[in-house]
Amino acid sequence: MPYFLIRGVNHYYEWISTAESPPSGHKPVMVFLHGWAGSARYWETTARALVDHFDCLLYDLRGFGRSLLPKPPPPEVAAIGYELETYADDLALLADALRIQTFSLNAHSTGASIATFFLNRHAARVDRAILTCSGIFEYDKKAFEAFYKFGKYVVEFRPPWLLKIPLADRMFMSRFLSRPISGEARRAFLEDYITADYEAALGTIYTAVSKKAVDVMPQEFAQLAMPTLLISGQYDKIIPVDMGDRASALSHHIQHVVMANTGHFPMLEDAPTYLNHLRTFLSLPSPSLQ
Repeated sequence: MPYFLIRGVNHYYEWISTAESPPSGHKPVMVFLHGWAGSARYWETTARALVDHFDCLLYDLRGFGRSLLPKPPPPEVAAIGYELETYADDLALLADALRIQTFSLNAHSTGASIATFFLNRHAARVDRAILTCSGIFEYDKKAFEAFYKFGKYVVEFRPPWLLKIPLADRMFMSRFLSRPISGEARRAFLEDYITADYEAALGTIYTAVSKKAVDVMPQEFAQLAMPTLLISGQYDKIIPVDMGDRASALSHHIQHVVMANTGHFPMLEDAPTYLNHLRTFLSLPSPSLQ
């Protein structure tokens, strides 16, 4: 499996492509970013559906999936912590290493917040962006403090034996979904959640949902200068539609669409509709016309 060392952490990455040695140079590149406590695994079906048009790069963020931290965490990570901006710069370092000059970016949830920073810090490198399940929180001190308390408990209570409990994956994913997804995908989510590094999982909770994020993210969305598609799930309980509305209102470069009867993973809950939105935004032919 391919890895690249960034800030003392081996980052897992993989190409989904029809080329023997991607990036091929004959197709544009699309990079995918996953959300909190997940991994690039859940983007694989979307990437494979786009492989005729893009060389697709998937990778696991620092501390998640197959990009786990060494113990103790390296000094480089201790120095920067788990601010979303630092994850954006991780992507720039990976793109440099793989000699990718420009690309399209498709990111989800916390990954979409990271992507928003990347779009402004490294704007010349991205031609178009898709932000799935993203938006702007309103600050509520009591609610945020309760969220941190609950989040800390969630991160601390991740025993491996959860994987052996029948239907544990179904219960774990129930809050995130409006429609069912495959059992294989549910189990992968539960595995990624259990194996995520404690420091990274807790650190990104504190940075993604914070007073700083509430203050900074509106400015970041307002600065977006490239065509951006923001996709929300109609029944997303994690990042509700009104949060996407607030974000899209800040820039005329953002097109906001709401996918009916989906929750926090619309790309898996209704893949055909999700892909149709991407094809329209990316000006790709529909499968029947290829």
